[in-house]
Amino acid sequence: MEARAIVRHVKMSPRKVRIVANMIRGKRVEDALGMLTLLPKKSAKIMSKLVNSAVANADDQAKGQGNVDTLVVKAITVDNGPIIKRWLPRAMGRANRIQRRTSHITVVVGE
Repeated sequence: MEARAIVRHVKMSPRKVRIVANMIRGKRVEDALGMLTLLPKKSAKIMSKLVNSAVANADDQAKGQGNVDTLVVKAITVDNGPIIKRWLPRAMGRANRIQRRTSHITVVVGE
């Protein structure tokens, strides 16, 4: 039994999100949630909500027959989302481009 949860257009660079994603990949769900509550990163809060959503999806798919306690974070992927481009005015009529990167995160939990 596998279940997944996806969040799209997270206003955070994929590079920053992957740091947290690599820490919880392959861990049991209880251990992963414990780690995420203690991490002082913005992406940790987003990941904990996403893992909880994947667990709820697994529970819904099993219709109460499966054991949610034995779930493991099987796969977690962080992909690039659309880049929001902005311009910052500089001296002498010039401008610098600012790229605000976004992320798409997918979590797969299974036994």
